[in-house]
Amino acid sequence: MDTRIALIGIVLDSTRSVDELNRLLSEYGSYIIGRMGIPYREKNLSIISIAMDAPADAISALSGKLGMLPGVSTKTIYAKTK
Repeated sequence: MDTRIALIGIVLDSTRSVDELNRLLSEYGSYIIGRMGIPYREKNLSIISIAMDAPADAISALSGKLGMLPGVSTKTIYAKTK
């Protein structure tokens, strides 16, 4: 199975989707290398970065599912090397 290294950046502007976001991250947990969350209290935002080593379709699927959640914005970048 060919995998890619990617980073998914997530910005939450409300807490209404936190449970579903955590459920999705648990579902894809076997592909997640690491996770960092930063609460930005002054702006009432949460910023999360997810590092993954996964097949491209799994990365795309997770990013797409996260991006459809209310109050969640995502952006995915891929490493140039495989």
